[in-house]
Amino acid sequence: MTESVVVLLIFVNEADLWFDRPLYEAIVKRLRNLGVAGATAQPGLTGFGSHHLVHDKGLLGLSADRPVAITVVDTEQKILEVVPEVRAFVREGMILLLRAELVPLMPASGRADGA
Repeated sequence: MTESVVVLLIFVNEADLWFDRPLYEAIVKRLRNLGVAGATAQPGLTGFGSHHLVHDKGLLGLSADRPVAITVVDTEQKILEVVPEVRAFVREGMILLLRAELVPLMPASGRADGA
């Protein structure tokens, strides 16, 4: 990855389906097939969207319809290529495009100077 990256954030609901499987799972698998650098689906503890209905764990800690955020990272060119594919999946929710800067990791020794 280069120092300049783009982050695509996709917000859907845990209960959303793409045919017979969870929508978030279908999106992540499609992104993998399209060759993006990385994608992660994370469930939200609670949240609300444009309808202002709160989605959370529900009674007894069971999932009612929690939000799911899918984070996708790659170059701007690659992200712009996959956006139309993602739009075909998402009927309700939100898609955000954020420009970001990659923060290099520390060398394996844990010190910035490598010593």
